[in-house]
Amino acid sequence: MFVLDPGWTSALPDDLPPMPSLVSREAWQAKPGNAALMKRHRIRSITLHHTGTAQRPDLSLERKLFNLQLFSQREDQLAGGRTKPAWGDVPYHFYISTDGRIGVGRELEYAGDTNTSYDPTGHALIVVEGMLDSETFYPAQQASLRRLVLALAARYRVPGNRLGGHKDFAQTDCPGQKIMDELPWLRRAVRDMSDRS
Repeated sequence: MFVLDPGWTSALPDDLPPMPSLVSREAWQAKPGNAALMKRHRIRSITLHHTGTAQRPDLSLERKLFNLQLFSQREDQLAGGRTKPAWGDVPYHFYISTDGRIGVGRELEYAGDTNTSYDPTGHALIVVEGMLDSETFYPAQQASLRRLVLALAARYRVPGNRLGGHKDFAQTDCPGQKIMDELPWLRRAVRDMSDRS
């Protein structure tokens, strides 16, 4: 179940943008995260990723997250030949599938993981399915991304200038140009929302 950090819930305005519908960890049959391999943190930024793998609209969001957790919690070989260590859980806090459904990944109280050089402590990590330089960024994905970013930014008081793409922090093509092209709208919308509160 998605739960807000209690340290942030006091003094939140009543007119927050609603959280979009989320597929819970229970719904995709998540195994417990391994807290010994994760670090507690507080959300101060929102960072966008793409999966960097071919879209699979034939697989359910539940199956994708289940498979991602299996991969994440074991040591494994990456495409470039490097070895990935076992992580405590899926690396991202939210996963947006091709149909726009949003799954809850790692619990927000724990920092995510990455195969690149940046420290994701303090970042809420959202991943959008696909290789979003070349594949379709579906309208349903865009709509879900916008709703989720605005809802998280309001709840965690993340300003527009603390919303970025993975490539803003590390040497990578992630999150793909189609997500990078979405960032100016998202930053402006977060700023406008902050100005109204």
